[in-house]
Amino acid sequence: MDVINELILQTVASPWLFAVLFAVTVIDGFFPPIPSETVLVAAAAVLASTGDLWGLVPLGLVAAVGATIGDNIAFALGRRLGTTRWAWMRRPRVAAAFTTAEQALTQRSAALILGARYIPVGRVAVNMTAGAVGLPWRRFLPLSIVAGISWSALSLVIGLAAGSWIKDQPLLSAAIGIAIALVIGLVIDRVAAARRRRAPALNLAG
Repeated sequence: MDVINELILQTVASPWLFAVLFAVTVIDGFFPPIPSETVLVAAAAVLASTGDLWGLVPLGLVAAVGATIGDNIAFALGRRLGTTRWAWMRRPRVAAAFTTAEQALTQRSAALILGARYIPVGRVAVNMTAGAVGLPWRRFLPLSIVAGISWSALSLVIGLAAGSWIKDQPLLSAAIGIAIALVIGLVIDRVAAARRRRAPALNLAG
């Protein structure tokens, strides 16, 4: 266990961490399977567990910038390619997310773009749809910046909480931080799904 903890500490202390974090946050903006939250929360938890709180600042900045760039790439892909070009876009769950995003963007684009940043598949669907339906980029860009910053901040808070709880045990604190992030993501996903199911019922009632 001590050997594993030492390896984790060396990894977090390496300048390559920022390059990896930047890469995964950018790619995750338009390709959902990349686990950017996991990398960010785990790194934040390790830093917090060792008392290196100042290290959280550059970590959060890199993640926020990467997330913003990734979201804007998704927007550009949606503008250029639409939302049905690739096979994964036509899977039932993803296609439903695109349809819901298109309907909601006409009514509450700001809230949708900000909220979708916390849902891996949802953010890709919303941002690509925003580009596909012609939402002005000058409106999308500031929203994506705010979304990236808030997402990064929340992930840091989760990692900080886990790392502060479990001192000098980077492996355990990282695992707890990831578990908390997964639970929060699951809750957000379920709430979003419930709202999608309610929307048709409300429309029929109206």
